[in-house]
Amino acid sequence: MAMSGNNHRIDYVEFSVGDIDRSRRFYGKAFGWSFKDYGPGYCEFSDGRLTGGFALRADGDPGGGIKGGGPLVILYASDLAEAQRRIEEAGGSIVKPAYSFPGGRRFHFSDPDGYELAVWSNN
Repeated sequence: MAMSGNNHRIDYVEFSVGDIDRSRRFYGKAFGWSFKDYGPGYCEFSDGRLTGGFALRADGDPGGGIKGGGPLVILYASDLAEAQRRIEEAGGSIVKPAYSFPGGRRFHFSDPDGYELAVWSNN
């Protein structure tokens, strides 16, 4: 779990994938990553230093709901509401309101250039 020393730092990277088992086989074989399943639509990975996840994307959605596709960079915040307030004051916009997931809560935001990122907290 992230600690307060990680406040406002990149903490997690999430890949939107079409087939979790295929991604698990590829990254396990190519890099020796380990995995933990959280149901049929989500699998966490660890490269030994950083954790991240494979999120099963909806059919026909190449970005899995992430603007522009690609990985979703997730930052940690000890105070989720404060992080949201700071993002909005700095010119970002909330694109997915805060929601609960196993381990905490998170929301997604768009920066001024349109990049979608997320912020999570275990509080």
